[in-house]
This record gives sequence, structure tokens and C-alpha cells, in this order.
Amino acid sequence: MAAKSDVWQGTLALMVLKTLETLGPLHGYGIARRIEQTSGDLLEVRYGTLYPALLKLEQEGFISAEWGVSDNNRRAKYYALTRAGRKQLAKEAHEWGQTADIIARFISPSEEAS
Repeated sequence: MAAKSDVWQGTLALMVLKTLETLGPLHGYGIARRIEQTSGDLLEVRYGTLYPALLKLEQEGFISAEWGVSDNNRRAKYYALTRAGRKQLAKEAHEWGQTADIIARFISPSEEAS
């Protein structure tokens, strides 16, 4: 079984925003588990990386946070996507799509590019 990789720098915000868009409000633990699950357990989300990213996204207005009670009856901070976050998600997804297309040209150059 392959070792888990850390989340690539610059991708965590996109993954958090997409997770919240897909599943709605979640607490940090739920966001981390969903990202790991979606990656097929190939990525590992470290809390020392996740919580500063959540704070930054909240300060930028892309997510909102509200205290609530988790499934196991513990107090937890729930994060939700804001309208600005939806716009940012669309922007970042577009940019990452373009980046992936560019990298693909280097990995598998076509005959036309020669």
C-alpha cells in the first residue's frame, strides 16, 4: 500500500471550498476526512495545515464559521461556503484546469507541438 502524501501547497484552499460546496457546512475534522476520502486515501490532511487554511479562508470572506454540536455531542466549529467563496472556487477551479492542461503538454507532448 502506498504511503499517503501531504496535500500539495496551493491546493488545500480549492479542496476545502469544493468540499463545502459539495457537502454543505462541515467541521474541520469532517473536511479533512472528506478530502482524504475523495483522494482515495492518497492524501493526508494535517491539522497544522488545515486550521490555518480555514482561518485564512474565513478572514478572506470565502467561508463563514459558526459553533455547533458534532455528531458525538461535542462542541465544534462548522464552516460554510459564502457567496464570495463560490466565486473564488469557480476562479480557482478554472485556473487549476488551465495549469493541468499546461502540465499535460509537457508530460505527454503531442505530435503537433514538435
